[in-house]
Amino acid sequence: MASAAFEEIVEDFAFLEDWEDRYRHIIELGKALEPLPENLRTPLTKVEGCVSQVWLVPRIEGTGPGARFSFEGDSDAMIVRGIIALLKRLYDGLTVAEVLDVDARAELARLGLDRHLSAQRSNGLKAMIARIRALAEKAAKAA
Repeated sequence: MASAAFEEIVEDFAFLEDWEDRYRHIIELGKALEPLPENLRTPLTKVEGCVSQVWLVPRIEGTGPGARFSFEGDSDAMIVRGIIALLKRLYDGLTVAEVLDVDARAELARLGLDRHLSAQRSNGLKAMIARIRALAEKAAKAA
């Protein structure tokens, strides 16, 4: 189950037939992200396993499985910033329990990303998804 904002991205991609246009759209989504403040770019927020520099900072409202999940993120690579923007649209506003139910690989495959990212970018995407899931699992267990 993806968020409504992600469903809008799926619809946008349906109108963009060329992958050059899709990449440009992903980059534009990344440009629209608010930059992450320098003080939040720490070893604790850095995602390991990405070739680019990537930071994800959770924003959890509430406690337990019903807590609302969102995050801020940033990268030094524009396409990766765009991927972060896609992930924000996929997860933001869901409960932490819903975050854990999302099959991110299947949802992103609806966009064709599974066939159009380099192996290095795919590994970085997997690392970002793993970090998001770990943050949601930790929040779900919090009382």
